Amino acid sequence: MKKILLNLLLLTGSISLYAQDAVDYQTPAKEMADLLLAKPTPAISIDSKAEWMLLSGRNSYASVEELAMPEYRIAGLRINPNNYAPSRQVYINTLSLKNIKSGISKNVTGLPMPLYAGNISWSPDQKKISFTHTTQKGVDLYLLDVATAKATKINKQFLNTVLGSGITWLNNTTLLYRVATKPASTAPAKPLMPKGPTVQQNLGKAAPSPTYQDLIKSPYDEQLFQFFATSQLVKNTNGVETPIAKPAIYAGISPSPDKSYLLVKTIRKPFSYLVSANGFPSTLAVTDLNGKLVKEIVQLPSTEGTPSGYDNTQNVQRGFEWRDDEPATLIWAKPLDSGLIKSKVDYHDAVYALSAPFTGEAKELFKTQTRYRGISWADATLALVQEGLRSKQTVKVSRYNPTTGSLETLFERNQTDAYGDPGSPTTTKNKYGRQVIQLLDNGTKMLMNNTTGSSPKGDLPFLAKFDLNTKKNEIIWRSAEGNFEQVIDVLDANKLVLLTRKESQKDMPNYFIKNLVLRLADRQITNFSNPYPSLEGVSKEKVTYKRADGVDLTGDLYLPKGYDKVKDGPLPVLLWAYPREFNSATDAAQIRGSKDRFTTISWASPIYWVTQGYAVLDNAEMPIVAVDGKKPNDTFVNQLKLNAEAAINKLVDLGVGDRNRMAVGGHSYGAFMTSNLLAHTNLFKAGLARSGAYNRTLTPFGFQNEERTYWEVPQLYYEMSPFSYADKIKTPLLLIHGDSDNNPGTFPINSERLFNAIKGHGGTTRFVFLPYESHSYAGKENLLHMLWEMNSWLDTYVKKAK
Repeated sequence: MKKILLNLLLLTGSISLYAQDAVDYQTPAKEMADLLLAKPTPAISIDSKAEWMLLSGRNSYASVEELAMPEYRIAGLRINPNNYAPSRQVYINTLSLKNIKSGISKNVTGLPMPLYAGNISWSPDQKKISFTHTTQKGVDLYLLDVATAKATKINKQFLNTVLGSGITWLNNTTLLYRVATKPASTAPAKPLMPKGPTVQQNLGKAAPSPTYQDLIKSPYDEQLFQFFATSQLVKNTNGVETPIAKPAIYAGISPSPDKSYLLVKTIRKPFSYLVSANGFPSTLAVTDLNGKLVKEIVQLPSTEGTPSGYDNTQNVQRGFEWRDDEPATLIWAKPLDSGLIKSKVDYHDAVYALSAPFTGEAKELFKTQTRYRGISWADATLALVQEGLRSKQTVKVSRYNPTTGSLETLFERNQTDAYGDPGSPTTTKNKYGRQVIQLLDNGTKMLMNNTTGSSPKGDLPFLAKFDLNTKKNEIIWRSAEGNFEQVIDVLDANKLVLLTRKESQKDMPNYFIKNLVLRLADRQITNFSNPYPSLEGVSKEKVTYKRADGVDLTGDLYLPKGYDKVKDGPLPVLLWAYPREFNSATDAAQIRGSKDRFTTISWASPIYWVTQGYAVLDNAEMPIVAVDGKKPNDTFVNQLKLNAEAAINKLVDLGVGDRNRMAVGGHSYGAFMTSNLLAHTNLFKAGLARSGAYNRTLTPFGFQNEERTYWEVPQLYYEMSPFSYADKIKTPLLLIHGDSDNNPGTFPINSERLFNAIKGHGGTTRFVFLPYESHSYAGKENLLHMLWEMNSWLDTYVKKAK
């Protein structure tokens, strides 16, 4: 069987993408534009006593002009060079308070106008709320007094949020955060004449690396990263800022539960050209609250040397965190298999602890048989340990007794077994103000919240009690059929007072107070109205069907308002999907999603086209299942065909879909799916592929859930790449990509090269390069134009197809 090295084609000269004149921005049909630009429903945040509710609103989308603001793309970051903040943020534009008991709302005073807020956090006593306000000159910190509804700026120096906000409440009057050390205008200027070429080398050490974007590429980039990432840690008490320690590149600050120590992570040189900032060499140390060094814990190397394979890890300590139920105890893990999961050992990880004053030796707590993933604490007799293997899609949760050291399995399951998910333990604040597992019935049971609640009847969220002795989950409340209701917070675990979010096909999501013990009538605390009146009357149905090899599939079918299949006949169809890998056919066949959810529209949704006379099959299941002991991707293309054929047959059998007017589309891995279907089948009249990866040799150290490298299975990489079969793509394909895509693997060159290849072989294709857009699109003008392009393509090649 022949093997073609696709990279050879990538090294050839590029055909100009700009053969046509630039196209002015266009707008789609009014119904589509109105859906896109509808005002988003406010987000809410409620205090633990359910007394006050903060409502935060935002605008729909930024303008492309805002996206075009200056930015530096270095170390995997996107930085606004004017204000020490990430660029491309989604800001909160309005804030208001509502007293839940009285129903009285208050407008917040003292807010800067216009408001660009973010990083909202309640104080420990929940009487104040901190938030940031970002301007073109810098980031300010505000405090909102809940009782007076007044906001006040409390910082004297601009914050540095390049590596995260880092804002932490120490107590009710003191906040920790990082500030800029120099004016942004003094950043290093790029020299016209560099000191020399950029040189990288490797001296025989294996250093496989994923395909990250926006990395450091030159010594000048290194200077910029050091300048913008360096900050000064400060402590603000009642408006007085006190510096802590010296300026450094702070990557993380975590106070101990008793607020006596700080776990400080700082980045050090050399900066990597292969991984992003969170993979740079770093030092972890414990200091006191004044920044005085108590103990250096470890110096971690760059993550460049991490072995390929999703369950492999560096042979170093990892996962440093404070134990939540003790004053000041550090916890971390270290591999016992040199970081290689295929090593023949009884245990793969060990977990250690070191308590204040951090002068003794670390104590081994327990070992795990697979890869350790984390621990959740309750008290001195209970913690939950999670371990698993991504390659096998397994997870195990064990009960750990910190006093006796015993480790006992509570349950094991396949991560793709949605029906078998018992939920996650609810938490409560302990005496240190840390969130710990909520225990009931004299410590014998946990309250488990499953906000999805997958079942054969569709998603029905539930609340359950998990008995730690019998290891059984007893559901005590479940969303009623006909609605989709999920528990957002447990306000009182003993009285079972809950905050829920409830919706249905016809009812907009709103929030309620529910009492399971007293069984009082639910109290509605929000009254958000439908932002999409034009979708009223659109029907939604969860359809089930079976593919040729017996795997059960589902999809969400939307039909136009007033549609009558007898009167109107079969419709043109848009099928929208995203493939997922499964090791189990049984898990792949499980029903996911709910027909009873209110239809909401994001920029990425295909539901716009139900207003244009199309039947839309959204979330069409595209499982890729391991067969006969092979990996799922070993039969990727064939299974795509089976999935698509089954969906088409179902829509035709229902009488709602016209077999001769079918389109398929997707974003990212869904775009990869789309182009593969067009390369290997004649099932569709057109395809829509947004921001995809089409040449897998550009991601040679693995992609999606494929952990084998190109050099291990070159034929697989060739066969899964639609670029390999560009000469076979004769079905009209619309390619859309953001020219600033930052997603690992989906470099814009993917769409450029596929377009050129299809064009070179005489196929029908169009490539739309959206200016300043990342992997997720955000610019209003770009989004309106995207809808226009997609609608024009579908109308030309699908709706009007003969």
